[in-house]
Amino acid sequence: MKLPESAAEWFHGLVEQLRQRDKKPRIVFPEGDDPRVRDACERLGKDGLIEPILITKNTDCADPRYCEHYFNRRKAKGVTEAQAAEIARRPLYASALMVAVGDAHGFVGGAANTTAETVRAALHAIGTAPGVHIVSSCFVMATQARSLGNNGILVFADCAIVVDPSGSELAEIAIASAGTTRALLDTEPRVALLSFSTKGSADHPVLAKITEALAIVKNTRPDLSIDGELQADAALIPAIGDSKAPGSPVAGQANTLIFPNLSAGNIGYKLVERLGAAVALGPFLQGLAKPANDLSRGCSADDIYGSAVITALQSLHASV
Repeated sequence: MKLPESAAEWFHGLVEQLRQRDKKPRIVFPEGDDPRVRDACERLGKDGLIEPILITKNTDCADPRYCEHYFNRRKAKGVTEAQAAEIARRPLYASALMVAVGDAHGFVGGAANTTAETVRAALHAIGTAPGVHIVSSCFVMATQARSLGNNGILVFADCAIVVDPSGSELAEIAIASAGTTRALLDTEPRVALLSFSTKGSADHPVLAKITEALAIVKNTRPDLSIDGELQADAALIPAIGDSKAPGSPVAGQANTLIFPNLSAGNIGYKLVERLGAAVALGPFLQGLAKPANDLSRGCSADDIYGSAVITALQSLHASV
């Protein structure tokens, strides 16, 4: 994972935060037989960043507390005690349940499981944070342009999970992403709700959900700096922001970009990554009661190392 210089400085700062803590976060890995996971965990332990817990094929996960917790969460869905006991022994679910009952601070999975499987285990075992109705995702984008975002680093959401969010869902994604920005970038979030229009420059029914999302966030979280709808250039470039959205608290200085749907988000982050020579870290899950994160099945040991660092930092910060 070769980061731009500014992003390398930022990531080094995250590592130092963990290294300086006397009590290391306990992060569990459900794919402990994978050589990439073992390599990353060995490095994480040697570097004094986390206390890794590896779940392997030989790990006994039959803790009655896990079975009971899973049964209580899922019995309304028709899950029996016998089914709960069987599911709770599966490595993904055992890892999520360890986090849910407090035996670990977070889990990192997905090296050998699909995103759907990993997210499902997190949702069923951990669930969403109080007041949150959806789980979303974000990427931390490390760009070459220090003038953008926070010294070249921005948060993009949602680029991996929610296909077509409603206005209220978009508001939840914005609030969760603001929390991610504050926790990981150590700066105040400036949230831009992106679209093809800036402050009414175009008129189309699809813009209504952005207006709704903005109103919800301003009402429920008046402390957050957020604006929309904003075109990407108006959100990022000061001169264009001043021209298209004068007086906006966000235009020209956004560090958190909220896309109107998954198509825009996924295309957007991949274009920035491939054409702009940026590094995309993530996706990281948002909205869960406790941290859990997904990996690509093509991930490297470096990717796992980075995701574990982010997961540990998430566990140290209260949600906004």
